[in-house]
Amino acid sequence: MSTDKIGDLAKNVKKTILDARDTVSEALHKSTATAERAHRDDDGDTMTSTEKLASAANEAKERVAAATDNAKRTIRDKT
Repeated sequence: MSTDKIGDLAKNVKKTILDARDTVSEALHKSTATAERAHRDDDGDTMTSTEKLASAANEAKERVAAATDNAKRTIRDKT
């Protein structure tokens, strides 16, 4: 095997590992965001305005984190 082929193989393995890690991370962030929304839907009547705001902010934070993980994979695929 030539050095170039070994380098390409190593690059592909690294990309696969990073993609898998970002996919799992994205799924976790999406689950957390969905759970946060469900919590507000279920308990919203008993939550204070501050709790609702904190919950909405946490949901938004998790959705941004999921989108970031997705963007990292998309960018990696284009390079």
